[in-house]
Amino acid sequence: MTVANLLSGSGVYPIDLVKRRSEEVLRSLRNNVFAPEGRKTLRRCWNIQEAAKLVGRSAQTIRNTEAAGLLATPPRLANGRREGYSLELINNMRAYFSTRPWRADDDEPVVLSFSNFKGGVGKSAFATHSAQYFATRGYRVLLIDLDSQASTTTLFGYNPDLEIEKEHTLTPYLLGDESTLEYAVRHTHWPGIDMIPSALHFYNAEYEMAAQVSGNVTLLESLKFGIATIADRYDLIILDPPPALGLISISALIAASALVIPVPPSNTDFASTTHFFSMLLDTLGTLRKHGVDARYKFFRLALSKYDERKSTQVAIADVMKRVFGEYLLKTPVKDSAEIDNASARFETVYEQQGPLTSRETHQRCLEFLDGVNREIEILVRHTWPSQQAALREEGLLKENTHG
Repeated sequence: MTVANLLSGSGVYPIDLVKRRSEEVLRSLRNNVFAPEGRKTLRRCWNIQEAAKLVGRSAQTIRNTEAAGLLATPPRLANGRREGYSLELINNMRAYFSTRPWRADDDEPVVLSFSNFKGGVGKSAFATHSAQYFATRGYRVLLIDLDSQASTTTLFGYNPDLEIEKEHTLTPYLLGDESTLEYAVRHTHWPGIDMIPSALHFYNAEYEMAAQVSGNVTLLESLKFGIATIADRYDLIILDPPPALGLISISALIAASALVIPVPPSNTDFASTTHFFSMLLDTLGTLRKHGVDARYKFFRLALSKYDERKSTQVAIADVMKRVFGEYLLKTPVKDSAEIDNASARFETVYEQQGPLTSRETHQRCLEFLDGVNREIEILVRHTWPSQQAALREEGLLKENTHG
């Protein structure tokens, strides 16, 4: 059948058939991964050594506190061994030992956007893994999906086609029908992460906003003001914007107080990112002329989808290191089968209890993900006055750090 036939009236049935078959495959995949009731759960557990490191107390201190009946113990398996610590149990330990890493009330939450106008650079992978990294370490995270493809929404257990209506997304607030973002916030399967979901119909918000923004550029600050209505309960708000220079992407740039730009080491992506900088500067300059000023506490680029086995990528990565200097995060996120295999299961690497490929590949992937997110965590902590003494004690405070 030709493309013309598929698009004609006679081709409606084949398109519908393919659509229904695709939905059946997706439904089967979801049923295999999600809980029996169709709701995603976090199945990963941590052993006592891992839990002790996350909590900031020794394993023996935890055991003694449990023996005194002051902390709940993990459930036991049929063979009598401990199942491991869930993130809820770890957070209970943090509360007991007062080791939550929350910002002080006087510190401002960081609104971090993973931005690039080019698709396929890894924005959603960065957003989801960063959200889970910070939540695992006890921070309070809000993840806002601004992309109508809704891949981030799907990874956090929601079916955007069936569960997310227009009134569940940012659309009502952006169009002035809601006064805060409270209505759109929902819990996820990952303790410590709330999210505002997206869906395919959120794409229409771009056009609906355009009609309102015409002649009133300050309306592009709506997302920034909306985040401010709920930001006080979070340490970090992560934005996952769409891969396009549109009103939603510009709104994310205005709302953000920090930017991380994922860039794969290819000639096309490097060139595209250079153009992104030009468009970004032009856009911010135009906005400034209309009284809208976006400022960032830190700005970094991140090397994504890096395959050190490819000489061309190694060469481009070296160029990026020389050109971007201190503005390029030191740790790359390498192209890994672990990330691909986890994505095929509607999951992330951080959700896996064990390797999906080899133990070595899994561990190496975790090291790079932890490394890049640890760098971002230090940048976030640098923005909080209450963290200065701790950063100095850890040898992480650089008095003349560039933004």
